[in-house]
Amino acid sequence: MARIILAVILGFFAWSILWVGSDQVIRSISPEWYGSHQAAIEVASFNNEPFESDDTINLISLLRSIIFSMMAGFLTAIIAGENKSSTLILGVALLVVGIIFQIFGWNYFPVWYHVLFLVLLVPMTILGGKLRTSS
Repeated sequence: MARIILAVILGFFAWSILWVGSDQVIRSISPEWYGSHQAAIEVASFNNEPFESDDTINLISLLRSIIFSMMAGFLTAIIAGENKSSTLILGVALLVVGIIFQIFGWNYFPVWYHVLFLVLLVPMTILGGKLRTSS
């Protein structure tokens, strides 16, 4: 059980580091487009102002979430030595935190983005764990 708990914690940190790190990399690569978009969201949320997000950036964010969920699930399954309960627990933990973040950003992104982001977290994490048995 301790191994599963450790695996879930490390998988959660891996997902978070990948999310924040990739966001910073994309901001550096594209400061005029992606960077200014992200900065505008931060300003709008801080000042409680309206903001309309870019659908292309939303799709990129969904793709990042899918990939990182699968990677985190894979890593969790490797560390835990199993791919059933560890990846499910990780997926639920990501979902709980994801709900909190989506609530805070509710007014800044379209409903389809919130729904897809949240709905895909658990199955993609589990799928990533299942890839461990294939390798």
